[in-house]
Amino acid sequence: VQLVESGGGLVQPGGSLRLSCAASGITFSVYGMGWYRQAPGKQRELVAGITSLGTTNYADSVKGRFTISRDNAKNTVDLQMHSLKLEDTAVYSCNARYSASYWGQGTQVTVSS
Repeated sequence: VQLVESGGGLVQPGGSLRLSCAASGITFSVYGMGWYRQAPGKQRELVAGITSLGTTNYADSVKGRFTISRDNAKNTVDLQMHSLKLEDTAVYSCNARYSASYWGQGTQVTVSS
């Protein structure tokens, strides 16, 4: 099983980034997918999740700014991030959960002027 994130980087406050997670080795369509983040000195937190049926949920801190989506044909889950804030800086990781839980290696998002 592999989850490979891409799309992180350095962005100014107010900017946008799109993260993508490509999954292999699982029956992607049955898995719930999530994006988590961990900032230095803080616990990992759920940013956004999407069920196998497409139901989404978001952390209060990102509602209205981030959008999670999935493409079952491509085995990918994306996180579109707008209006980025300094406090969005973190390592963002992709998670797949069904009968087991799998994690990607993470991608760094740095919001800085």
